[in-house]
Amino acid sequence: MFTVGPVAENAFLFHQDGSTEALIVDPGDEAPKLLGAIKELGLDLQAILLTHTHFDHVGAVAPVAKATGAPVYCPKLEVPVLQDIMSFVPWPGFGPFESWDPAGRTFDAVIAAQAWHWVDPVAGAAKAALALRPGGRLTVFWNAFRAPPSVNAAFTAVYQRVLPESPIHQHGMPGPDGYQVLCDRAAEAASQVGAFGAPEYWRFDWERRYSRDEWLDQQSTFGGHNLLPAAKLDELVAGIGAAIDEMGGAFTMPYTTVAVSAVRT
Repeated sequence: MFTVGPVAENAFLFHQDGSTEALIVDPGDEAPKLLGAIKELGLDLQAILLTHTHFDHVGAVAPVAKATGAPVYCPKLEVPVLQDIMSFVPWPGFGPFESWDPAGRTFDAVIAAQAWHWVDPVAGAAKAALALRPGGRLTVFWNAFRAPPSVNAAFTAVYQRVLPESPIHQHGMPGPDGYQVLCDRAAEAASQVGAFGAPEYWRFDWERRYSRDEWLDQQSTFGGHNLLPAAKLDELVAGIGAAIDEMGGAFTMPYTTVAVSAVRT
């Protein structure tokens, strides 16, 4: 049993001893936590079962289904609810940003870290304009690796061996310039909405020291890695871990934060 989400809903993961086939009941929230448990136990999720479709029981259905390919089963009477769940949630602010209702409230800032590329840029900028007071600021940003050559070479070699089709094998770890298209898209959308001043481009350099375990904790969260077969992800993590061990068990990763910011007019 896993207690998840803001109202402490209980999700249940079932499998028989000696079998890797499993099913999950009511994955209500915290998909990474649930998917991590499935991976750690070496299970093959066969189905997602819903007892009912209250919002706190279905919040992780989509990401778990997408990551595992497991079919979803719910009471026939509640299929329309699951298909239009946003019409049945109990408070404003739950769900995709583009359909979020600020309910007449205005804010000093709208900030998105690492996630704005999942938002329709024009619809997102328009929604931010609706939520911001005049003089408020929309800022979206991404943290880009600036891997030292030795680290980049070591990690790229692992991807070349384990995931030769990966962009990291082909181009190395993405640096700040790799995010330029996202910044430009966000800036163009803010200008297109017509409710913001001229977009500003910001960059900030910083660094963090990682132990082997600290880096591996986040490795599986990198884009697309949650969709890898468990055995392939395990091989990748083991290879990266061995590379860090050869660096002495820790390394320093420089970053550049690239941001676009615009003031609500």
